[in-house]
Amino acid sequence: MSLTSVVIIVLLILLAAYAVVLYNALVRLKHGVSKAWSNIEVMLKQRHEELPKLVETCKQYMQHERSTLEAVITARQAVANAQVKGDMNALGKAETGLRAGLGQLFALAENYPELKANESFQHLQQRISGLENGIADRRELYNEAVNLNNVRIEQFPDVLIARAFAFKEAVLLQFSESEKADVDLKSLFG
Repeated sequence: MSLTSVVIIVLLILLAAYAVVLYNALVRLKHGVSKAWSNIEVMLKQRHEELPKLVETCKQYMQHERSTLEAVITARQAVANAQVKGDMNALGKAETGLRAGLGQLFALAENYPELKANESFQHLQQRISGLENGIADRRELYNEAVNLNNVRIEQFPDVLIARAFAFKEAVLLQFSESEKADVDLKSLFG
């Protein structure tokens, strides 16, 4: 065997090893996105289970706010449907609607001193607010994992491996601009 043959064989082995390293890095990123999504999903399920309890507690006091309570339930179902479908765009829109409904519900609760004093309501409000904060934190981690994945599968030489093995771009979980806007408290109490 000639020296040229040995050099070519060594180069092919190194190239194959490098391709394996790139492939494994892409697999880690793909699973990082899945793990980050699973963390969000856990909190969404927990919140999904708490919302009917909150609405039932509010129904006892807020007889005249039926449309607000129905909006929260409708938004809750839209989030669940988008979550089942794995549709990040629909989930972002549904989350925006749910957060707006919850904001309105909590603001309206200010008009009902008996409700605000209710221990169950206070516990549920704190629990749901905590879950909302957790979802926001986990959404940030998810979007970071998605961004790392998407950048990597577009960079050279990773793009060659990504295309060869059909690695897909992940979708960011984004809320609408109204979610990021300041809340107009006067309109909620008006």
